[in-house]
Amino acid sequence: MWFFIVSMLSVILFRWIPIPVTPLMLIRCVEHKMDGKEMKLNKDWVSLDEIAPSLQLAVVCSEDQNFIKHNGFDFEAIEKAMDYNETHTKTRGASTISQQTAKNVFLWQGRSYLRKGLEVYFTFLIETFWSKERIMEVYLNVIEMGDGIYGAQAASKTFFKKDSKYMSKSECATIAAVLPNPRKFNAGKPSAYTQKRRGWVMNQMILWGGVLKYEEVEEKPVKKKRK
Repeated sequence: MWFFIVSMLSVILFRWIPIPVTPLMLIRCVEHKMDGKEMKLNKDWVSLDEIAPSLQLAVVCSEDQNFIKHNGFDFEAIEKAMDYNETHTKTRGASTISQQTAKNVFLWQGRSYLRKGLEVYFTFLIETFWSKERIMEVYLNVIEMGDGIYGAQAASKTFFKKDSKYMSKSECATIAAVLPNPRKFNAGKPSAYTQKRRGWVMNQMILWGGVLKYEEVEEKPVKKKRK
């Protein structure tokens, strides 16, 4: 009973106030200490309107192209990932931006059934109590973007020496390209793999076009070309 009460109150509270710290941030600090390194926690919360719209578009194109349509879970992507994983040794995930946000803010890293069940629970809560804009704002402020670097503002300051709202489309695509493994790939010094992935992200951004819209997406009929 207390767990449900506290969890719901936490989600409702974080609808308005910035996330002070996440479990992953604390875990990484402990890992730094155990490895004999200096603890590094570089984060700087900014509002969504202080983050380049191109970064919002880039992470949607890279991580979750149905973000503005689904209610937290992309069942089509899950089904495709399951089919892919049956025939490949390297597995593919299907976590949405909402799921990643819930995991980063409220949970620890891992693959246990308990953690996955809690991820589903918290994803449902944030999709219920938060807007899509708020989910995106939290995601872009807490997601790991480098070793000890969290959020768009800290990443932009570290890699590009500018505020996040001034990032170019190419820089935004580079940040999105390293998100699958931000401690292995460096957005400030993109490898050949990162550059290739950045190109793919930018192509997806062109296909989407314009600035990300959070209102309901209307399907427009495709006009047939005259012969």
